[in-house]
Amino acid sequence: MAGLRPAATDGRVFLKRIIRCTLILLNVIVGSAILSAHHSTTAEFDVTRRMTLSGTLTKVDWVNPHIVVFVDAKGPSGPEAWKFESNPPAWFRRVGVSRADFAKAIGQAVTVEGNRAKDGSLYGYLLKVTFAGGNSLELVAAQAAGNP
Repeated sequence: MAGLRPAATDGRVFLKRIIRCTLILLNVIVGSAILSAHHSTTAEFDVTRRMTLSGTLTKVDWVNPHIVVFVDAKGPSGPEAWKFESNPPAWFRRVGVSRADFAKAIGQAVTVEGNRAKDGSLYGYLLKVTFAGGNSLELVAAQAAGNP
């Protein structure tokens, strides 16, 4: 009888399989929701028109899936707080730009070029940033941004 297992073990194995399958299914559902939440640049931004904005760099969120640059600018009816989405941190690291490069520019004047959100909000996709010292970083070629 040494080779026989108690009947309770079969129930535990079955329960473990049910839990495993449930967790796998849950991961698939959550993963699908995350992927569907990621948007296309052309779906959210007007890539046919490029805008230019000058203001003060106030904050940079160096997070995945895209870094976000915040700029305060003078608008027609007073101050405007703009938010520009950009490439992922890994892209910036590949081209030799670090979080520190943006951090040292916080509080300084910048000129930003990008594609504005289709809904007209103070939100855009960053294509180029020029820092106070004249150094600039172009994220995409002008033609890729919808400009000949």
